[in-house]
Amino acid sequence: MRDMNRLRTFRRHKTRVEECLILAAGNGRRITSMSGGLPKPLVKIHGQPLLEHVMLDAHEAGINRFVVVVGYGADVMRRWFASWSPDGMSVTLVENSEYHKDNGVSVLKARNYLNGEFLLLMADHIFEADTARVLLNQRLRKDEVILAVDSKLDDIFDLEDVTKVKRKGDHIVTIGKEIPEYDAYDTGMFLCSPALFDVLESAKKNGNCSLSDGMRILGRGRRLRAFDIGDAFWQDVDTPEALTYAESIFNPQLGRPVIQETSTHA
Repeated sequence: MRDMNRLRTFRRHKTRVEECLILAAGNGRRITSMSGGLPKPLVKIHGQPLLEHVMLDAHEAGINRFVVVVGYGADVMRRWFASWSPDGMSVTLVENSEYHKDNGVSVLKARNYLNGEFLLLMADHIFEADTARVLLNQRLRKDEVILAVDSKLDDIFDLEDVTKVKRKGDHIVTIGKEIPEYDAYDTGMFLCSPALFDVLESAKKNGNCSLSDGMRILGRGRRLRAFDIGDAFWQDVDTPEALTYAESIFNPQLGRPVIQETSTHA
């Protein structure tokens, strides 16, 4: 991308996994006051859409092929992609007309477009490219998923909204927003084997399933492993308040957070 607002010198790394699935189908009801009617992935942070930040950082980490599931505002998303021609990226758009359902349905819509192990990202979660690069080079065991987790329990913007995880060693044994005991947070970054698709199919009830439903099944089978991101930065941008917070600490020129002495969390 040759954009004067994005003054990044790309240091693209060769990684073992080079495919990425991005979920960008939701309607973003909680951030509509700042979206101007746009789909949430196109809400801007530091002048550029959330989805653009996500894709540029994933590409810098080593991804060259993207499958993006769109739903709400699909035509608007297509027009945006038609006007945005990033260097070195192959992009396939998959439409999920059932975007009102949980995010596991969006994952399943992409099943036939991925060829092997893949990185799974959310269009509204920003992160550091180095975190994705290290995750991409982890070795998946058979039929396993690795979830990047954040164990900095005191450093979270919206505790009520974040998905929590409980680990036993490096395995995740349970996951959810309401679990009573937890020792890390779900960052929305997954390294997946194709086994995820069968797991989500088995989790379906009345044609619906969430990623967390699938993760709980994997956890019970000791097939969900945690990758701790350490001191790295990430943020789920789901509300106007989260967007303001992310803009205050995220430096898009460097792809990393601005160091602050103190911060205020909701």
